Amino acid sequence: MSAAAEPLETPSGPFVHPALFYRDDQEYLEGTVPFVREGLAAGEPVAVAVPGDRLRMVRDALGDAADTVRLLDMREAGRNPGRIIPGVLRAFADAHPAGQRVRIIGEPVWAGRSATEYPACVQHEALINAAFRGRTVTILCPYDAVRLPAHVLADAHATHPTVIPAGARPARDSEAYAPDAVVARYNEPLPLVTDAMTFPFVAESLTSARHAASDEGRRLGLTGVTLEDLALATAELTTNSVVHGGGSGVLRIWAEDGHVLCEVRDGGRMTDPLAGRRPPSRDQRGGRGLLMVNLIADLVRVHTGDEGTTIRCWFSR
Repeated sequence: MSAAAEPLETPSGPFVHPALFYRDDQEYLEGTVPFVREGLAAGEPVAVAVPGDRLRMVRDALGDAADTVRLLDMREAGRNPGRIIPGVLRAFADAHPAGQRVRIIGEPVWAGRSATEYPACVQHEALINAAFRGRTVTILCPYDAVRLPAHVLADAHATHPTVIPAGARPARDSEAYAPDAVVARYNEPLPLVTDAMTFPFVAESLTSARHAASDEGRRLGLTGVTLEDLALATAELTTNSVVHGGGSGVLRIWAEDGHVLCEVRDGGRMTDPLAGRRPPSRDQRGGRGLLMVNLIADLVRVHTGDEGTTIRCWFSR
């Protein structure tokens, strides 16, 4: 599952990506509402994508001005962190003319995110810097300095070039900023599940692999659109393995903690850290498989290395 490399670099120029640390509701509103109002006063498009309880606070504080802001519940829009860049941030920024500054508040990490979700969350935060390099975009990311663990707050310093400490408004450079190191550190191996339905595949058995996934997903309790999404994800991932991962792979399906999981392992290596997170250009042929999977799955985790690539997807039952 290889793709053209686009190495991570320290962002410069018009892109701004601060982490805002807050300790209570008042500090949250003091850090977010003026940010929104300043953008609106400057004629800049503004979006707020934060968890629902925070979204209601911001909306109420803005009053009538909220009608001019794009408001999104991040618990829904960003349930899978892999869809936030293409489906939330880029979708909003790309809808406006090139060169026009866009302001976004995005809160992808909140207390209650599971340990399974977190590696995908922190990699997402690191990859924002590559996805928006050179763009006239400001993305403010709030972090709960009281309820989030210390390692999450430390990672926020590593994924944001500037930080706004709790109780202090001036932004300052982050001395720990190292997004490429974060992406590599959370490229964690996904342990093999030995009791899953297992289906080795090659090009000639792609259709059979998709049918096997549908049959197992149905047996494990998936129905309707979610079952169709599982079949689509299976088709996209197994096809990618045949085309980019050495011509073969292994499909596994199993149930765990209220989800049906779909996993594809192959011998390829992903070299583009933004694969599946970059909206394709209108004239692009192909390259939409992993993007599609990110948009339909509840969670996607990836591990890639010299020994091969594993992509694991979660679908709620």
